[in-house]
Amino acid sequence: MTGKTIDKIAQGEFFLIAGPCVIENEDICLRVAETVSNLASRYGIPYVFKSSYRKANRLSAKSYTGPGFDNGLAVLQKVKDQFKLPILTDVHETIEIESVAQVADILQIPAFLCRQTDLVVTAAETGKWVNIKKGQFLAPEDMAKIAAKANSKKVMLTERGTTFGYRNLIVDFRSLLIMKETGFPVVFDATHSLQLPGGGGAVSTGQPQYIIPFARAAMAVGIDGLFVETHPKPDEARSDAGAMLPLEKMDELLQAIMRVKETASE
Repeated sequence: MTGKTIDKIAQGEFFLIAGPCVIENEDICLRVAETVSNLASRYGIPYVFKSSYRKANRLSAKSYTGPGFDNGLAVLQKVKDQFKLPILTDVHETIEIESVAQVADILQIPAFLCRQTDLVVTAAETGKWVNIKKGQFLAPEDMAKIAAKANSKKVMLTERGTTFGYRNLIVDFRSLLIMKETGFPVVFDATHSLQLPGGGGAVSTGQPQYIIPFARAAMAVGIDGLFVETHPKPDEARSDAGAMLPLEKMDELLQAIMRVKETASE
């Protein structure tokens, strides 16, 4: 099942990447994986589970960063084994990559680190898919040069908003079309694009009420995949509490984007 999903992505099928921002505990990850897996199956969408074993780019030293390397990978492996799902997770340093690639099917380069050449090259050398998130400080045209560093066809590019003034991001939907000119699959991150970095003082906040409308807009423009962070109780989440979609709204989201997809294909 894991391999089949990755094959479908390679063949150009629309896909979903979703999960909690960071691993808080095993129960939350398993609950999210089961719920979203069932929904994705119902709508016929290849699904990749996403969560981070470590969040290195925290604003405050007091912010939760994850359960630790070994414990985090063990949770991701359990999700993979129990639900037969491919796994996507962040890598922050080249020294992590070999071990992470034993579990993850897609290695994600965080937006703040997308220009780190060694990170991109080393991730690609594993032979796994690499998801490079566009830095909030980059023009979409720049991503062609970054993708070229990987020297691999197994690359996807993710839009997650562009810095606009203080503690605000904007989404220019031209970015999706510009990045599609690279020939690589383009993903829209509907949650981080609505983040308000540092909006809570020591933490980021967001505008989750716009997640579904923005996802619909991205589908209308044309994307290959959708990235959504979701949590059973976002208000209690230990990372990105203000920018995740409540798990109970995932069905509404998938209904909405599939209606757009069906209309666009007519």
